[in-house]
Amino acid sequence: MKGLSVFFLFLLLLSCNSPFTPKPRGYYRIDLPKHEYQSFRESGYPYQFDYPIYGSITKDSTLFDDNPDNPYWINIDFPSFQGRIYVSYKTIGGTSTYKVQTASGYKDSLVVNTFDGLREEAFKMTYKHTLKASSIHDSAFTTPNGISGVYFTVGGNAATAYQFFLTDSVRHFLRGALYFDASPNADSLRPVHEFLQQDLKQLIQSFSWQNKR
Repeated sequence: MKGLSVFFLFLLLLSCNSPFTPKPRGYYRIDLPKHEYQSFRESGYPYQFDYPIYGSITKDSTLFDDNPDNPYWINIDFPSFQGRIYVSYKTIGGTSTYKVQTASGYKDSLVVNTFDGLREEAFKMTYKHTLKASSIHDSAFTTPNGISGVYFTVGGNAATAYQFFLTDSVRHFLRGALYFDASPNADSLRPVHEFLQQDLKQLIQSFSWQNKR
């Protein structure tokens, strides 16, 4: 028995002196579908584009109720990824209602939409994530359809990774932002970010303005 005790003591000491190698952090595997697209081309809407067949479009009812002069706000939902692209549209020269803080509380304020004002608002909406973001890059572009805009890439554990806006600078201004219904984690969401970034680019490249019918 004494020999057996010495043997176990030897194994214990050996294990204590062995180098410890932590296992790399793992994340759940995400099965990604094939990229395939369908057209959003609704009568009366001032824009059209392609979006994934694994996405579904719904009207943003909350914003629609609060802003009756902006009926073209929609969401593109991705239930499999718990993600959503928020799409807002404003007419340059039209009006928008904003909540303004006063001494007696918040009140509605009617503001005329200018190109410079909408552009500044789009930048502010993106750069408000500076606290959580490790980096924010913006790049201007013009698509083959002649659509101009700016694409934002937000690094780190911010709530959004990609945002963009599209405009003709005289009548139309559309903004999009990708969010997830999950705790922001750049590492765990990276595969989905990279996957949906291709869909965002397809949306932008296929985008065009259309006249109301």
